[in-house]
Amino acid sequence: QVQLVESGGGSVQAGESLRLSCEVSGSTSKLNHMGWYHQAPGEERDCVASITRRGATNYEDPAKGRFPISVDAAKNTTCLQMNDLKSKNTGVYYCYYQGIHITNPPSWGQGTQVTVSS
Repeated sequence: QVQLVESGGGSVQAGESLRLSCEVSGSTSKLNHMGWYHQAPGEERDCVASITRRGATNYEDPAKGRFPISVDAAKNTTCLQMNDLKSKNTGVYYCYYQGIHITNPPSWGQGTQVTVSS
């Protein structure tokens, strides 16, 4: 059974930073890519950033330059460094994991709450 655990969320003021981490355990396949989604209150989940096991990254426009993502493929761990946070970044951040057998569905964590006050 694949399990994902996110950590690093919290409450901060605008302009401050947080570092989210996600650790995967129980996987039987090699990593293809993993990353983060953001869900604001009352909204659908939006992709923030993703990264392959070799470090190739994809960012949505709001995350470019502010939210660098990194990966440790050997440990199936990813981190999202969130800098200069804004109130619009408030919400739950979910980590996902996709193994090399991409026809199988990805696994998701429970999410970690980020609250940014102005």
